[in-house]
Amino acid sequence: MTHRLVVVGDTLLDRDVDGMVTRLCPDVPVPVLEEATTLDRPGGAGLAALFAARQGFDVALVTALADDDGGARLRELLADAGIDVHVLPLPGATAEKIRLRARGQVLLRLDRGGAAGRPGEPPPAARAALAGAAAILVSDYGRGVAAAPAVRAALARTSAPVVWDPHPRGPRAAPGVRLVTPNENEVRQLTGDGPDGSRLATASRGAQELRRRWRAGAVAVTMGGDGALLCHSGPTPLVVPAPANADGDTCGAGDLFAATATGALAQGALVSEAVQDAVREATEYVAAGGVGAALVPGPGSGAAVRAAYRRPTGTAVYGDRPAGAGPRHTGDDGAGAPPHRPDGADGHSVAAGALVADVRARGGTVVATGGCFDLLHAGHVATLQAARRLGDCLVVCLNSDASVAGLKGPERPVVPQGDRSRLLAALGCVDAVVIFDEATPHAVLSWLRPDVWVKGGDYAGGGGDEPDLPEAALVRRWGGQTVVVPYLDGRSTTGMIAAARSGAGQPAEEAR
Repeated sequence: MTHRLVVVGDTLLDRDVDGMVTRLCPDVPVPVLEEATTLDRPGGAGLAALFAARQGFDVALVTALADDDGGARLRELLADAGIDVHVLPLPGATAEKIRLRARGQVLLRLDRGGAAGRPGEPPPAARAALAGAAAILVSDYGRGVAAAPAVRAALARTSAPVVWDPHPRGPRAAPGVRLVTPNENEVRQLTGDGPDGSRLATASRGAQELRRRWRAGAVAVTMGGDGALLCHSGPTPLVVPAPANADGDTCGAGDLFAATATGALAQGALVSEAVQDAVREATEYVAAGGVGAALVPGPGSGAAVRAAYRRPTGTAVYGDRPAGAGPRHTGDDGAGAPPHRPDGADGHSVAAGALVADVRARGGTVVATGGCFDLLHAGHVATLQAARRLGDCLVVCLNSDASVAGLKGPERPVVPQGDRSRLLAALGCVDAVVIFDEATPHAVLSWLRPDVWVKGGDYAGGGGDEPDLPEAALVRRWGGQTVVVPYLDGRSTTGMIAAARSGAGQPAEEAR
């Protein structure tokens, strides 16, 4: 069954003019671009609709188009893509955004069309499309479609999940939307909240405030190459790191993020799953060259176009330490474990402390996570790699053998603390390991005072009132932020032990 997605919003005409610069203008010292190629494409809501269509969805677009050459060109491009367009009349001229580029670099952007006119009434077919949608994406570019009373009334009546991609000049989201997808700058403008504390703390605070004001189910703040931060009604945000480092043309990445999340919700995904899908797709898109690589001129199958921004085989799902990070302090002298207590006399405790002090002196972000890490598995590694990407160093707080036995029972741990610490320290994403004897990491956290405390979890509640993590209140005392990162389903130490004892080949899917 093909799901019908409806995209609502302002459509622009985007034009890329590519050429070569070989000289400066003799009149003024500016580069002269010798035009080689020109490529037109739908922008704004039109680009989001194009992405959804090329992902295999049946797509309708409710938008406003002017009666001019630009509007005619947009109608042609959207019809070629197989998109069902429902047009609100638009006075004035079509908005155009023209990028002048040389060797893939934007030299200048020229905007045409002037101030937005007030769109007219949507036709009956547009209202019918909204009423029959499996999911709706509002792609607001601040030019009036999302503010149209008839459009907002239709959105208020729908039972389909609604994703709202906002604009600072646009209206509030309709109450009850499933997901709002601002970027970091947009969420600050929409809430009036300036940077205060770490980047994650600022994004989390803004997302929670926007969710409260707009009565939205969830807010996912996109953070460029660092992924996205998702806030539900629970107190602890989910951070979804980008699956790889991607440098390139980011034009359209936010539209693809929103379109992918909408498509996932149309197929019954949880919001957390939809955001993970969206981060992955947007990262692959940028890594493959952005809009120029993804949107091949002319009609084509969705599968063929999607292949243009698929990650090359062999690329790591989560990269190791970012380039330029400081030296590692593993706390491993080749003979034994790191110190049992952070305030002990062992020199490796001093090394971990020196690492934290060095990172802070450079203005960096200290990240910490904790756990037993008995029988290290792929789920642990995914969590650790995701955590490392949130800052400039990662310190692992490791439960000692006595602590594990007290929590898990006398048959645990399977692997002694010395081996567990050395295995962790050998990972490229781990900068230091500190062992603690207590049942909780509160004492070691008070010593480290990390900027970010990370826990792995599936966030399966999908937006319910999940309880605060036990360490969150402590971390907030020094202005730190507690976050959850996704972990791989079906990986657990308890499951591995049970499978080994029963002779089964696959680990059981149960909590670690």
